[in-house]
Amino acid sequence: MTVQLLHVSDLHFGGLANIEQIEALEAMIPDLRPDAVVITGDVSQRARHGEFQRARALVQVAARTAPVHVIPGNHDVRWWTRPLIPFGKGPAYAKYTRYFGDDLTPTLTIPGAVIAGALTSHGVAWGSLTLRPRDLAVKGHLPKREVERVRGVFAAAPPEQARVLALHHNVLRGEISRRMGLARWRGAQRRIAASGAEVVLCGHDHQEDAELLGGRVVVSTAGALCRRTRGGRPPSFNFVTIDPTAVHITFFRWDAEGGKFRAGDTAAFARAGGQAPAQQVQAAS
Repeated sequence: MTVQLLHVSDLHFGGLANIEQIEALEAMIPDLRPDAVVITGDVSQRARHGEFQRARALVQVAARTAPVHVIPGNHDVRWWTRPLIPFGKGPAYAKYTRYFGDDLTPTLTIPGAVIAGALTSHGVAWGSLTLRPRDLAVKGHLPKREVERVRGVFAAAPPEQARVLALHHNVLRGEISRRMGLARWRGAQRRIAASGAEVVLCGHDHQEDAELLGGRVVVSTAGALCRRTRGGRPPSFNFVTIDPTAVHITFFRWDAEGGKFRAGDTAAFARAGGQAPAQQVQAAS
């Protein structure tokens, strides 16, 4: 069975959003006919009610075509409410959960795939503290308990289902930024590789990418769908196709002159089936 996922991240509703691009995406969803829409966080810029309301409107539009899986990003956490307190974190996510539900790590099962969310956006937390002040409340943390929960979800899924892990922070180093999204990233990468995930969907770095983690796990990093992109690149989203033999990730980039998103290059990875996957890059049709 072939599964198609529309992967969007970092919309930053508020001052950074471009409504023309959002409306173009909304109009495209029925034509793309994804089996699910996955939004990997940072739907807001300042975790304000109006920003979440517009993001929820996008989710409702997408849901007319396919089920939608949403997780919070670091901009969606009101971390200043209770920084560094290990309990009582409810207020930090209160606005997000008002519009997207209490489950911060939802699991979505569709024909051919199970999509498990993992929470990496904790605000100011011990697990994500670094020596760089600019990383305060920005770096992500992937606790062991999160990966163990995800491992259990994948272990319980039928063997024919593709196992997809969705989290906000980029798990591989950004090509332009040269930054890792996760603190303690080596341990996080090992945990992800051992979780049973075949495909990882993430964002945060504001640059689109498709690479392999550990030679076996396909990582789709969606670019930002807002005005703040890396290196002046156009806003973009990824379209992930998982068929029985390969994972294809097509980058849809904004064409300002034409006023629409256009399919660009596609990265293709053979699915692991006892052998390490080989990679090739081909032009999109």
